Amino acid sequence: MRVYLPVTLAELQHVSPVVLTPRVGHAVTPALRELWPDEDDEGWEYAAQSAAADGSLLLLAADPTAPALRVVVAADVPDASVRLLDDAPVASAVEVSCEVGTSRMASVHVDEPAAAGDVAAAAGGDEAAIERLDERDLLWYDVTEIGEIPTR
Repeated sequence: MRVYLPVTLAELQHVSPVVLTPRVGHAVTPALRELWPDEDDEGWEYAAQSAAADGSLLLLAADPTAPALRVVVAADVPDASVRLLDDAPVASAVEVSCEVGTSRMASVHVDEPAAAGDVAAAAGGDEAAIERLDERDLLWYDVTEIGEIPTR
């Protein structure tokens, strides 16, 4: 199953080999499909990725030392490692119970460095910055490019 995992650049760039611990991620769930019944697969995937970007923002709020860019890892994990949450905070939220190494990662999605000011402000609770981030798309990186993702 394709999942979108909220992470920070520190998690990706300061440990080798990269292995993400189990966490709440996002996926195309029945609840997400029900919420937006007129969407297609691409729209649902985008919604799950966007929810993961919001999750990354929460991680940044908890760790102000991490580079201020939202980061989402798209990964393919066994269905048995994904559990729907009973009281999910958002329709796409799932619990991913397995570790995710680079062999399971499909891609990495990161804000462009020019967004760092808005990301830092949004992590601090600035509603206007959050709205500006909603208008930004994350940049796509291949897993082999993790070490080359610019932080500023």
